[in-house]
Amino acid sequence: MSCPLKIKNLYKLIKEALREDIGHGDITTCAVIPANKIIKAEIIAKEKGIIGGLPVAKEVFCLLDRKIKFKGLIKEGKKVKKGTRIAVITGNARAILAGERVALNFMQRISGIATGTNKCVDKVKAFKTTVLDTRKTPPGLRSLDKYAVRLGHGRNHRFGLYDRVLIKDNHIALGPGIKEAVRSVRRKYPRKKIEVEVKNFKELREAVRAKVDIVMLDNMNLKQIAQAVKIIKGRCKVEVSGNVSFAILPELAGLGVDYISLGRLTHSPRALDLSLRI
Repeated sequence: MSCPLKIKNLYKLIKEALREDIGHGDITTCAVIPANKIIKAEIIAKEKGIIGGLPVAKEVFCLLDRKIKFKGLIKEGKKVKKGTRIAVITGNARAILAGERVALNFMQRISGIATGTNKCVDKVKAFKTTVLDTRKTPPGLRSLDKYAVRLGHGRNHRFGLYDRVLIKDNHIALGPGIKEAVRSVRRKYPRKKIEVEVKNFKELREAVRAKVDIVMLDNMNLKQIAQAVKIIKGRCKVEVSGNVSFAILPELAGLGVDYISLGRLTHSPRALDLSLRI
């Protein structure tokens, strides 16, 4: 049985999570529950939201006991109401109880990120603005977190430092300036799109003159962003990042920005409340 999600190091992540939680054994369950007891359990949504991580939960239980049957009752990424039955698990009671918390932890985080992302996407759906994530993810969970963002109909920004060029404030502070930084990137990686983070209009004008592909407006207020969009005049894409609240998303999108990146999608998501009951 193989997981349909193409998540980097997924099995290693699941195995480490099980090792962390179970250690040398679930001493309570082994003391109380007979070794050969077979049960049926259900995963239930305790609030409305988008459900994600069903294939991951399935692998958690099946790694503990290949005879366990895990049946998803809804499709991955579906919006559900409070009380919706999400999955049925049948098999050895000890294995199901041992995997319960790990399976729910994965599902609650993935579902929470997907739900939160989708709320942001809905806020800007009247505009041609894309909601992006960032690299602000807990170590080891980036693949799952970015999968969850896609499940909520957001889009992924770069996965890591290796797959996309983003000249940030510290690069600029340590180097000869935006113009030379852009020139150096083009010499070394001529086919890569270039994004530059700017914090003021001087840097913005320098980035536009360098003909970068994307300008990231960092921690600017609405008035400054509106002025920046006028300066850019469609010569490159515009991304807004930093101090972006949920409430101002429509107003930001209405200014004509192409992307809004939100670190909070993954660095501090609210888990969706799920439970497993026998």
